[in-house]
Amino acid sequence: MNRLNLALVYAGLLTVASFANAQTNAPSFDQQFLAARSLAINGQRAAAVSAYTALLQQSPNNADVLLGRGRVYSWMANWGEAEADLSAATSTAPDYADAWSALGDLYLWTDRPRQAVDAYTRWLALVPALDPAPLLARGRAFRAAGDFASARADFQAAGGRAADPVQVDDYLRSVTPRAPGPDVIVPAGYLWSASLGTSWTAFSPVRAEWSDYTLSVRRHFERGSLALEALAADRFSTSANAWAADGYLDLWRRAYANLRYQRSPAGSLFPETSWRAELFQGVGRGWELSTSYDRLDFTSSSVDIYGLGVGKYVGNWYLRLRHLYIPGNGSSSNSDRLLARYYYKGDADNYLEFAVGAGRSDTSVSIASGSPGRGHSWSSSAAFVKFCNPRLGFKLGAAYERDENGYNGHGLFGSIYTRW
Repeated sequence: MNRLNLALVYAGLLTVASFANAQTNAPSFDQQFLAARSLAINGQRAAAVSAYTALLQQSPNNADVLLGRGRVYSWMANWGEAEADLSAATSTAPDYADAWSALGDLYLWTDRPRQAVDAYTRWLALVPALDPAPLLARGRAFRAAGDFASARADFQAAGGRAADPVQVDDYLRSVTPRAPGPDVIVPAGYLWSASLGTSWTAFSPVRAEWSDYTLSVRRHFERGSLALEALAADRFSTSANAWAADGYLDLWRRAYANLRYQRSPAGSLFPETSWRAELFQGVGRGWELSTSYDRLDFTSSSVDIYGLGVGKYVGNWYLRLRHLYIPGNGSSSNSDRLLARYYYKGDADNYLEFAVGAGRSDTSVSIASGSPGRGHSWSSSAAFVKFCNPRLGFKLGAAYERDENGYNGHGLFGSIYTRW
């Protein structure tokens, strides 16, 4: 054999050897999958999508690969592609718990909480009985859908599965209705709310009727809200106006505060200036304590009002007893008010409210808004609050008051609420 032939044979052997070596060192499917997942975890999302796509060409309808690519698409906010991959994964492998979990996350992130509930329910049925994660996830979906009663049930059940008690407590707090009304506490996703309220009171023996009006526009933030209010009153055949700034602020864990400043140019029916600071603190299981201070500055005098309150959440009920004390020169006064709310839909928006009060200077019992410091012997009221949809609701109520000076008052009050 001449040298040329020997060279050709040698070259051929080298080619065969190189090919065999390449085949031997080619990464396996599992190695390629791990590499794609590593790219995804390290934030190289476009490269991860390419790697997963190459794997799907080798193994179409592979549930693991569809799940991996679907999750990356979700992180990239490519919602259509993500939903297609995750839906395909659950169709290919109906018992694949992680795929249902990811699909539920997708629905929750795209504001479809009811579909998220369904996906998380499938996930819950496929995991060990002691895993709290599906219950926490489904509770968040119920909360986003406004179904606070179901959300509370899931969060409480997750606590029974050894979920982090601090996390469970925070979740339960997030679905517990607070003392303020629906114009102050709004569902997630709304930045603004407004309300228009009015009240009318007639008296026996007959004297001039009273009317009051309040317009409020509130801006909501992550940790609280701030409102500007316009108030008007017609009483004793006299009219007056006032404006106010009213804010709520989340403080430390299970605590929030209400701060209010009100100003009236005339200083007749309304005080010239008034201030309020009230602190609410949750304690124990469903208890809420509060303390408040009001300062009312009239043209010729000032009034200090000190308050203490205790509230309790029991299922869909909220009960609160508040005591007010007004010091004076030998004639201090005290008053008490008991309020009960029944959240008949299990959310924070729809409830029945009943209140009774007795004593003197109980500002909260008066249905004539903006008239703090009035004397009462006793009073009662009932109200119905309903939201026709998450953006629009109303409040209707009636009240009866027996004034210690001999005048009995009876009237109606109501409000319209809107959010956007």
